[in-house]
Amino acid sequence: MDSTLSNTVGVPGPNSSEAGFKVPLYPDPRSFDPFKNEHGVQIASPRRTEEDGISEIELAVPPVQQRSILHIGHQIQPQEGTLDVHHDFPPNRVHNASSLAPVDGGFGAWSFLFAAFFVELIVWGFPSAFGTFLDAYLRDPVYASQKNAQLLLPMIGTMTSGIIYCSGPVTYPLMYRYPKYMRLSMWVGVAICFASLFGASYTTSVTKLILCQGVLYAIGGTLLYNPCINYMNEWFIARRGLANGVISAGTAAGGLILPLILPNLIDRHGTAKTLRILAVVFSACILPLLPFLKGRLPQAKVVGPAVRASGEDRKWMRSMGFRFIMIANTLQGFGYFVPLVWLPNFASELHLNATNASLALSLLNGASLIGRLSFGALADYMDTWLLAFSTLLGTCLATFVGWGVISCSLAGLISFGIVYGGLAGGWSSLWTGFIKDLVSQEDPRLSTTLIGYLMFSRGLGNILSTPITAAMAHPRGFDATPGRLGFGVGNGKFENVIVYTGTCFAGASLIAGVGWIVDQTRKGSRTLR
Repeated sequence: MDSTLSNTVGVPGPNSSEAGFKVPLYPDPRSFDPFKNEHGVQIASPRRTEEDGISEIELAVPPVQQRSILHIGHQIQPQEGTLDVHHDFPPNRVHNASSLAPVDGGFGAWSFLFAAFFVELIVWGFPSAFGTFLDAYLRDPVYASQKNAQLLLPMIGTMTSGIIYCSGPVTYPLMYRYPKYMRLSMWVGVAICFASLFGASYTTSVTKLILCQGVLYAIGGTLLYNPCINYMNEWFIARRGLANGVISAGTAAGGLILPLILPNLIDRHGTAKTLRILAVVFSACILPLLPFLKGRLPQAKVVGPAVRASGEDRKWMRSMGFRFIMIANTLQGFGYFVPLVWLPNFASELHLNATNASLALSLLNGASLIGRLSFGALADYMDTWLLAFSTLLGTCLATFVGWGVISCSLAGLISFGIVYGGLAGGWSSLWTGFIKDLVSQEDPRLSTTLIGYLMFSRGLGNILSTPITAAMAHPRGFDATPGRLGFGVGNGKFENVIVYTGTCFAGASLIAGVGWIVDQTRKGSRTLR
């Protein structure tokens, strides 16, 4: 190795201001083993290739639960079990990792957050506002007269968001395995989203509508959205709760804006032409933002099996807190999406026009935007379990009282939407608060993995809640007149749906309350020690 290099190199951590640790360099290139640390402990699994030369080595620094990137421009002879790498830097040059952009601030972080907000607005806002399309489909005899249309059509919106939710455990490992394709996947995702909406506009079959507007759009949305979560965990550490709240607020913003726009478009142009307009507008809005959607850390060029998770990495899986979080999160998912799907149809049964029906859904999403931002910011400073218990219990009461009692008029329905959106909408913004108690904030890989599991469990509820409530939504034989309860709207059609939704939140709040007590007991025992 070049004699101008000292026998140690300072390797900073994710924060560029850190001094880092001294990692010994080997005096002879032929004695360097990229799969072992300085103590001879195996840290990676080799894959044999025919290429020679190493330009980037990922070193695991034992004193902290994080990894830093060290780039070494030095040629060596191929040996048994070398890595497949790509030479980026001139020979005999060390790339200083202190050139990383600042974390939790700076142009790179804020420009990424701005772009990711709009990605979330489009990818998630569309299924959040699907209730407007559903009402139009159910009123159109071309779709409503088909077999099982009443059961299948409500599944389109939840199918879309459900697939994106459940994709995390599959897509995130692939992103770690092939990190250089993350940004390419976002371009492909935009193309698939465009093709799905454009294709859906030319079909009158309910089955093909589910495949295009539901499944295909979800695949494109997954490729476009999931890399943003990984990048968020690189750009933000101390302010990760705020960043998560801002990004997830995009869903609410889309749900606020689209229900106000879609009814007029559908009434004027029909559902088919509206889908074509949305396909063009969505693509035109997203494409200019893609250059800003990139990671903070240098992109790994090593292609091979991922480093096996250590026992410390998997410690969170055995945590009682993680199990409580997963149960509460799943129950919340089984209840949360029900009003988003059924509120426009509920408003139609109140004999409200399409504009007023969409207004109720729009205000629900508008309140959700405020809730996501607020709970995301609070998650960085307050007890996350207490916030979770409060929002779940409040949502349970809002469902039974707001939807079941006072929503027999437009004013009551709007009041319910605002309270429900503000309380229930902030749940996903609490995820980063839960995660910081389970794994190190310095490890973006673990944080992203846990978000993937939380998305998956919530996605199960998202997908299954619609057919469950569709089977419940039948008239019960009594009429709702002004002054009566919301339970009686549509001859009692939504009574079981409302009870089901409120019960899901009641169960989730009970689990969160137990989780809070267990967490406080654990912290108290640590203090005594």
